[in-house]
Amino acid sequence: MTGFHDTLTSPLGVLALEASDRGLTAIRFPTRTKQPPTTSAQTNEHLRLAKEELSDYFSGQLASFSVPLDWQGTEFQIAVWQALLKIPLGETWSYADVARAVHRPKSARPVGGAVGRNPLPIIVPCHRVVGSDGSLTGFTGGLDIKIKLLALEGVSAH
Repeated sequence: MTGFHDTLTSPLGVLALEASDRGLTAIRFPTRTKQPPTTSAQTNEHLRLAKEELSDYFSGQLASFSVPLDWQGTEFQIAVWQALLKIPLGETWSYADVARAVHRPKSARPVGGAVGRNPLPIIVPCHRVVGSDGSLTGFTGGLDIKIKLLALEGVSAH
């Protein structure tokens, strides 16, 4: 399987994007970006579509993404990540809500672990998951980025 990579300058900083032949595999925030294997971008159609859709999202012109995703995780993680896709734009769910969505209502903590390992933030909207009291909780890119993403979607952060 060939790996492709590119970057996108966004309101959050430079995002590193990775893809396989099957779809997008990762989005890395500036604070989490590892150095790509070469200095020049090696892009494919999934990266081109991801860049276009992310740009439209940041400009407020896109509410849902269509870029193919190449899930790389455990069965449980993938179930959690797929549940995150059901959180509507402009809304938030608690970890308990996500646990119920994957039919594991007593698994809020393991759900939190899977949410934290989401390799495709923004497109798989882990930023829309909050604590049971509505408070902001940890986020891979940092709480400042979570607040920016929620604000972009019209959600005021507590």
